[in-house]
Amino acid sequence: MQNSVFECIVDSAQFATLKIELVNIIDDEQDSLRFYRLGNNYKSKVEHIGTNESIDLEDPLIF
Repeated sequence: MQNSVFECIVDSAQFATLKIELVNIIDDEQDSLRFYRLGNNYKSKVEHIGTNESIDLEDPLIF
């Protein structure tokens, strides 16, 4: 499912800029991005862009 994972500490403006730049780079028919904004209510802070369905965070992650 994943080829690369990056952890970034950014403020809201930096996050928005980073997301826009990444969306412009990927091929949304072959690539996917998943953004996890950590903290309270993490389930509502997962954003998926590109190919592949988003995962259910309540299901076990078995591949």
